[in-house]
Amino acid sequence: MGRYVIRRLLQMIPVFIGATMLIFVMVNVMGDPIAGLCGDRQCDPATAAQLRKDFGLDKPLWQQYLTYLGHIFTGDFGTAFNGQPVTELMASAFPVTIRLTIVAIFFEIVIGITLGVITGLHRGRPVDTGVLLLTLVVISVPTFVTGLLAQLVLGVQWHWIEPSVSGEATFGELIVPGLVLASVSLAYVTRLTRTSIAENKRSDYVRTAVAKGLPRRRVTIRHLLRNSLIPVVTFIGTDIGALMGGAIVTERIFNIHGVGYQIYQGVVRQNTQTVVGFVTILVLIFMVANLLVDLLYAVLDPRIRYA
Repeated sequence: MGRYVIRRLLQMIPVFIGATMLIFVMVNVMGDPIAGLCGDRQCDPATAAQLRKDFGLDKPLWQQYLTYLGHIFTGDFGTAFNGQPVTELMASAFPVTIRLTIVAIFFEIVIGITLGVITGLHRGRPVDTGVLLLTLVVISVPTFVTGLLAQLVLGVQWHWIEPSVSGEATFGELIVPGLVLASVSLAYVTRLTRTSIAENKRSDYVRTAVAKGLPRRRVTIRHLLRNSLIPVVTFIGTDIGALMGGAIVTERIFNIHGVGYQIYQGVVRQNTQTVVGFVTILVLIFMVANLLVDLLYAVLDPRIRYA
């Protein structure tokens, strides 16, 4: 397995360079950051030229990228246009979004897999039909609609939660935003688990275990569920990066100052250093999550070996 991990880490290098290069180019061509820095009034040519020199924007794009790439390996992600280092923004934003993602993943695993197992074992029954209809509704409704309804009903009308999250964003305050963020993914986990359970239920090894007289609970947990979780783990692993990067809508609705909020502010203000820095970290998180998912395959299925 050690050789496999080393090979995967080496494969991450060109992926990381390609992804960050694409992001860097896209962000830098989306608009003129100096124009956004000057606000509604247009900068005079001398001021604009000095600002471009201060932020290194007067150099060719490929040279800007190489400079940026060299700096991030020393932990320097640049400085926002307000003079604040991007690493300080990350230090305040990432812990909040990580807590939000943990809550969302918890709901995906507990609720999604539980409902998937129940419906997979009772395929065609009323409970199966009901859960399928419910997940279809959740998938069809946009996240911003779900978030606004939860905020209106639970926060404004019933006063069960605060309409917005405080600056600390504790786990207790993030329960409802985490459920909203995880709602669509939770529905996919439920349907994916259901399909996998229903298919493996008809497999020979399950029928053999039942014929040997093993308890139903042991057959379900040790044999059926363990082999059915491989596609589910794949989805959840890739969903970690998607949840962290896709929390912009949820964080805006509940006033959570996390990664999504900072990226949104960076795009609106055309602050390229902030956007590129945050997305670079998300790329790293996504690649590490995929590596961990691949390694979990061998835990779930002992037949899988890494060369």
